[in-house]
Amino acid sequence: MADRTVHVRITGRVQGVGYRAWTEDAAAELGLRGWVRNRRDGSVEAIFSGGAPAVDEMLARCKSGPRSSRVDGVAVSDRPAGEDLPLTFQFRPTE
Repeated sequence: MADRTVHVRITGRVQGVGYRAWTEDAAAELGLRGWVRNRRDGSVEAIFSGGAPAVDEMLARCKSGPRSSRVDGVAVSDRPAGEDLPLTFQFRPTE
């Protein structure tokens, strides 16, 4: 199955509720590469890369998030394959 890489912006009550840690755990469980970080506008931003079924599953999970979050929107844009990404899933500093 082909790899897929996506850039995601999650909005709602997604900061201060463990969303980044939840994202890191879920992405690692699915074997994805990429990163996650908080944005100063209150959203969470991430890049997920891996097998298309695993990326699709992660996107579905992002719509719910951890129990204490409230997700209002998940904006997804596909990225070119072969983007320079970390070998594992990582936190990045707030931007």
